[in-house]
Amino acid sequence: MPKNQPMTVRRFFTFVLAYIIFCTAGGVVASGFLLPAVFGLNAAAKSLMPSLEAQGIDFDVTDLPQQSRIYASDGKTVIATFYAQNRIVVPLSDVSDYMQKAVVAREDRRFFEHAGVDIQGVFRAFVETYVKKGDTQGGSSLTQQYVKNVLMSEAEEDDDPIAVYHAQEETVARKMREMLIAVQMEKKYTKAEILQGYLNIAQFGNGIYGVETAAQRFFNKSAKDLNVVESATIAAITKNPTGYDPTSNPKESQEQRNIVLDLMYQQGYITKKQRDEAKATPIASTLHVQSVAAGCQASGDAAYFCDYVTKQILNSSEFGKTQAARDKLLKEGGLEIYSTMDVKANSDAMKAARATIPVDDPTGFEVTIAAIKPGTGEVLGFGINRTYDATQDSGGGTKTAINYAVDEADGGGWGFQVGSTWKPINLAAWMAAGKSINQSLTTSTSYSLSSFPDYTGTGTWNVQNSGGGTTSPESPLLGLIRSHNTTQASMAQIIGLKQIANTAKAMGYHNSPEGQEDIFSSNSFNPPMVIGTVQASPLTMANVYATIAANGVECTPIALKKVVDKDGKQLKVPSANCHQAIDSGIAQTVAYAMNQGVVQSDGEAKTTQLDGGRKTFAKTGTNEDTYMLTGGFVPSVAAYVAVGNAESQVSFNNKTINGVYHSTWYGAYIATPAWKTFMNSYLADTNTPIDNNYGNADAKYTGAATTSSSSSSSSSSSTTGQ
Repeated sequence: MPKNQPMTVRRFFTFVLAYIIFCTAGGVVASGFLLPAVFGLNAAAKSLMPSLEAQGIDFDVTDLPQQSRIYASDGKTVIATFYAQNRIVVPLSDVSDYMQKAVVAREDRRFFEHAGVDIQGVFRAFVETYVKKGDTQGGSSLTQQYVKNVLMSEAEEDDDPIAVYHAQEETVARKMREMLIAVQMEKKYTKAEILQGYLNIAQFGNGIYGVETAAQRFFNKSAKDLNVVESATIAAITKNPTGYDPTSNPKESQEQRNIVLDLMYQQGYITKKQRDEAKATPIASTLHVQSVAAGCQASGDAAYFCDYVTKQILNSSEFGKTQAARDKLLKEGGLEIYSTMDVKANSDAMKAARATIPVDDPTGFEVTIAAIKPGTGEVLGFGINRTYDATQDSGGGTKTAINYAVDEADGGGWGFQVGSTWKPINLAAWMAAGKSINQSLTTSTSYSLSSFPDYTGTGTWNVQNSGGGTTSPESPLLGLIRSHNTTQASMAQIIGLKQIANTAKAMGYHNSPEGQEDIFSSNSFNPPMVIGTVQASPLTMANVYATIAANGVECTPIALKKVVDKDGKQLKVPSANCHQAIDSGIAQTVAYAMNQGVVQSDGEAKTTQLDGGRKTFAKTGTNEDTYMLTGGFVPSVAAYVAVGNAESQVSFNNKTINGVYHSTWYGAYIATPAWKTFMNSYLADTNTPIDNNYGNADAKYTGAATTSSSSSSSSSSSTTGQ
């Protein structure tokens, strides 16, 4: 080549291709004759690197899809792991020296000498594959392999199957492109950075990406602690991630591991003694395999809470403009998600649900429990007597992915008609309208719809108490204590349905069915709503009771405390928006009524009294004969239980449930024991001290009875009881 004619990129690759053609025509003898010239090509390539460019390509060796993890409220217990590629990115300093050397020995022994393309390796591969007709040889440098992995990863992230195909097709064009980009990489990044990128992106087993995940999967340790044997085992896998996986093919894995050990010895990375001792070690004795199951499916009893967390992320604009973007962030963003789930609360709720009605009980009734921390909005846990299974098409049977404790929009169902557990809302609305809970009311079993001041309708509502008939006169306080329906109707006739609906919304109430959430929806805003004919999720009702427990402070239920991305940046999470929703005196007085009346010996919820003389605030309910309900609280936790068929209304009458028969079932028979079991267990497990200072009636709302302007009219039909 003339001295004044520099070697250009085109001339360099023309020379390479010409050499390959010459070898093909002249055979092995010719290639051997010119072989000394090949070694000079590495130097020529190195001098050429500054002029090589790959337009439009910019790889960030630290920007790789990473797994996201959800933690319980303790910040330590991992609830679930999500990933498109199961990967934990670590810096090179957190990878053992043996592991680094094992990969270099296996994949590219001249890695620290070449400038992105190992020309000697390329020609060796060509001769072995096309001249000697031996096994197919790759000849790719470690840098080229990293490039290939990144191109495939980007194509998969973009859901571009054509790009995925082109990133791995066996063509000269693809190899040439990889070479160009590899050269570009070596100009921009150091060898250490490229090695770090490769160790984090390479596949080290079936569904295992990155050396840290592989170390934890196969040996239950961090990559920084890998020894010679373990490092060689992992390094051997990349040639065939499925075939050389030690968990699925230990014999072949051990053979490949020993090949790596030989290579490490040949290149001076380990001594002969280290090699021999390592090769003599059976691979089975080195493994400490850990599960890599992912998603809520692998979360056990925390699966329903896990599902709720994911729905909060997928439905919240804080995590992306579209649901697809949020899903991508969850599965690839390396998020550290700190949830509000209390491990003990969730466990105790699941146990209580299954103890009340076993999963395989012939009746098929669901027991659903939701617990929340008053004054914070923090959801503590769920209990459902079902096994979480996202592979099922719908609810029903013993397995389902539907979380019946939450709204339909959050992965739940249509909710449960709440029955008499609604009635504390009526009492709060009554006081908010300036009325006394001791006011004497005239009640009836027939109310004209037109008698409700803010409701348009004709006809009558025929309503009676659970035992039949009505009690007249009666005060709102006694109406709650005795859970009388007719008194609720008379209260609504005086203060109006809007007053009650607005109070319900302020306390955190909304309907569960998606698209019908507003209490003012035509399907719910009617006189019978005051005896609980509306449909809500147990979590919504638990939150209403939490508002009472928190001195009238209402918070939007939240599942997330903190979310940190892979760069250590704390992301914004949905706020609980805690605020004073109803007067604290009203909240205290409702609590007083629930404790001093409802839970006392002559109250309808006397069976809810908690252990140890703890001051208890609760209300039971039924909806006709299809749903059994109990809600209540102590200052530190509010919980709500719904029992029934979540898919369709099925009568409890004449049923044997968990070995017990009743011709007529009430909430106190089955929902109350579930609520009480959960509350007693959780309070004991958390050593929650007894605090009996809450629930003192405000004199402003218990004053002397005033003259009632109630009409004896009323509306439609139904009985909702106890």
